[in-house]
Amino acid sequence: MTSPDDPQSLYLDFPHQFQSLVLSTVSGAGVPHASYAPFVINAARQVYVLISGLAIHTQNMLTTQRASVMWLEDEAQCQQIFARRRLTYDCTVTVIEREAAEWEAIADQFEARFGAMVKTLRSLEDFQLVCLTPQGGRFVMGFGAAYRINGEDLAHLYPLRG
Repeated sequence: MTSPDDPQSLYLDFPHQFQSLVLSTVSGAGVPHASYAPFVINAARQVYVLISGLAIHTQNMLTTQRASVMWLEDEAQCQQIFARRRLTYDCTVTVIEREAAEWEAIADQFEARFGAMVKTLRSLEDFQLVCLTPQGGRFVMGFGAAYRINGEDLAHLYPLRG
């Protein structure tokens, strides 16, 4: 049995505590942009966002094929504001084509998770389903408790050494 403070267990569960993630992108000219998006995540840690093609973050991802995502502990629930728990992934970007069976399956997951609004979004032609595949990342539990995540083994944490 694992402890509720076991880093590995906390890491695996962390994204499931949230309905949205912080999304960081950059334009082709190097202009950074921060935003957010509701998401679903699969067992392989691939993250999917259903986003408007008109949004700056979508245009940036289509241009650079890169994004960073972050889940961040709520300020009201953290013990120390300077050491909020957070998980970040650096990701490659793949657009899922509407004709693909995967598009329907993932859109169904969005609808099950977020309700009737997704039905409307699915019907809007500018909305795109994007897969964010982690290439690596970090999980920070607090001061002196930071872990590296290897893109070839997303299921395990590796302690950062000072």
